[in-house]
Formats: sequence, C-alpha cells, structure tokens
Amino acid sequence: MSFIGTAAPHATHLLKPLVALLAIINPLGIVPFFLALTEGATPAQRRKTITTCAIASFLVIAVSALLGTRLLQFFSISLASFQVGAGMLLMITAIGMLNAAPATLRSTPEEINEAGASESVAVVPLTVPLLTGPAAISTVIVYSDKNRHWSGLLVLVFYGVVAGAVIAVTFRAAENIAGWIGKTGINVMTRLMGLLIAALSVELMSEGLLKLFPGLGR
Repeated sequence: MSFIGTAAPHATHLLKPLVALLAIINPLGIVPFFLALTEGATPAQRRKTITTCAIASFLVIAVSALLGTRLLQFFSISLASFQVGAGMLLMITAIGMLNAAPATLRSTPEEINEAGASESVAVVPLTVPLLTGPAAISTVIVYSDKNRHWSGLLVLVFYGVVAGAVIAVTFRAAENIAGWIGKTGINVMTRLMGLLIAALSVELMSEGLLKLFPGLGR
C-alpha cells in the first residue's frame, strides 16, 4: 500500500514535463495553419512536410534537453532568473491560447507570408516558432536542469519522440480533424491547454522568485 502511495506521485512527477510540453506545442491548435500553409501541396509533399515537422520538433526538444543548461551556464544566467523569464513567457502564451489565438503570438505575419511563398514550410514557421517555439524550449530547459542525471535527460529526449509522433499523427489527420470538430472545437481545446499552461507559468515564476528572494517564503 505504501509502495503504491509513493509510486503514484513519482509517476505524476515524471509525466508532468510531457503533459506541459504537449499542452504548449498544442498541434491541434496549429491544424488550421498547417492546412493553410500546405494548401495546394500534393499528398507526397504534405507527407514530406509532416515528417520534417516531426523530426525537426524532436531535434529541437532533444537539443534543448541535452544542451540547454550548458547554454545558461555559458551566458552566466541563473536557473532562478530563467524560471521567472520562462514563466512570464508561458503566461503570455497562455493568454493567447485562452483567447484561442496561440499562433499569432508565436510568429509574425511576415514569417507566415514568407513561408507561404516558399517551397517548404516544415521548419519555419511550422516547427519554429509555431510548434516548438521559445515557450516549449524554455520549459524543456527548466525540466532538464531538474533532471540532470543521464536517465532523466533520456526521459526528456524520449518525450521529444512522443511529441514528434503526436505532431505527425495530428497533421496526418488534419483534414478529418478540421471536419469533425471544426474551428469551435479546436478553440475549446486550445483554451483548455491555455489553462494548463497558465498554471505551469505561475508555478515556474513562484519557484524562481522564491530562489531569488528567499524572504518571500517566510
């Protein structure tokens, strides 16, 4: 009985980064942009775009997990300061998602217009910044600092694989999803993800502020 009681919180702790990452990436909310940016593409071109998106998203997450903390050390940035900054960034993202407009805060109109005229939109703007933008990258770096052991880092890299798979499955079913749930359904799911991200942002900022100003915890 005690084993079950201790195992459950441990499992929840392990899954927390994955839940946060999937909520931030929110491929369901990017479906309309995927369909718009790949309009007129052949099935083969669309499949290639989906594969590139999935692989590129995995690479962004994996590199952030393995090298993120070293970048902080290189620029002499404390984790506490980074947590506060990341929390603020997540809150901005959450506010956009609560308004059902996440992508408008992740990319500029110029990026989307330029991508629409290019041959490939898989890396820019679909992967960066629409899917794995600054909010996703900063979240991975924060959790990688909390799990510096190689096993913890491998778990984060595996979560990158899961995220890539979710992105691929979602985009392959993009037309069906758009037909099944419509814009209203996508907006509802986006707002729910926004609530999760808002709660995560408050937690990150509170942790960082308590480290920077220990007196706040008294």
